[in-house]
Amino acid sequence: MGATRERTAPPGAEPPPPRPRRRRVSRLRRRDGLAAYVFLAPWFVGLIAITVGPILASLYYSFTDYSLIGDPEWVGLENYVRMVGDERLHTSLGVTFTYVFVSVPLQLALALALAMVLDRGVRGLAFYRSVYYLPSLLGGSVAIAILWRRVFGADGLINQVLAFFGIQGEGWVSHPDYALGTLVILNVWTFGAPMVIFLAGLRQIPVMYHEAAAVDGAGPVRRFFSITVPLLTPIIFFNLVLQMINAFQTFTQAFIVSGGTGGPSDATMFYTLYLYQEGFGNFDMGYASAMAWLLLAIIAGFTAVNFLASKYWVFYGD
Repeated sequence: MGATRERTAPPGAEPPPPRPRRRRVSRLRRRDGLAAYVFLAPWFVGLIAITVGPILASLYYSFTDYSLIGDPEWVGLENYVRMVGDERLHTSLGVTFTYVFVSVPLQLALALALAMVLDRGVRGLAFYRSVYYLPSLLGGSVAIAILWRRVFGADGLINQVLAFFGIQGEGWVSHPDYALGTLVILNVWTFGAPMVIFLAGLRQIPVMYHEAAAVDGAGPVRRFFSITVPLLTPIIFFNLVLQMINAFQTFTQAFIVSGGTGGPSDATMFYTLYLYQEGFGNFDMGYASAMAWLLLAIIAGFTAVNFLASKYWVFYGD
């Protein structure tokens, strides 16, 4: 057999491109991957040490008798069985459910109403949007809770205004029938975040839909319920889930307004406040951990129900 001939490019043709250096490329990729893990290392440490670690620890403690002083003792499901007969826990659940199911719809309704007003092209829209968003930033703070307690106190601003009209006011935060209502008003007042989201959703609705409906004789109310609300249902659903989760976790307002007692007569005994009392007041951290997991199950359950029901009233336009 003859010797193999070397293939050469014909005269005038471009030389073939050089072969890729696979080893060099893979080495660079490994180096880039290593650099990425180094930069992500603080986040992973925080995730494990601050989030995952405490979650797993609380799950373990929920099956123990742990007082923060001695060693935890395994008691199995005793903490969860104890919840069934805990009347104060049932009271706190009732107060929390009332707070969530009253304040969240009112908050979203007010946020949507103001978003509709601002969507009409008000002058200085950026200023009003910032001013209305401010309560969402401050509403959960200790300072606002103290201010709220003073405003609704026996000698507070509300009673001073009522006295000007000859009306004798109550000590709103110290009356069992009205104390929870003051916290509901406080949560409704923090409408800024959902309002900004509603405003962004309203800006995405094509004007031609409203113009066509107006030509057909539909009034503002009919256009609102037939055009605005259906096209806004994804935004309503998003705000509903978000605000409901936040409302279930409310703690600071109830703690400050009631002085940490949940009074008067447990009228403001939110579930999170009772959990705090059991864990850091009575040093029953095992029972408090079990309560935390029950709260997680409640929030997850209501969120799942919202997602399952969303297919019947949320329209994504696809």
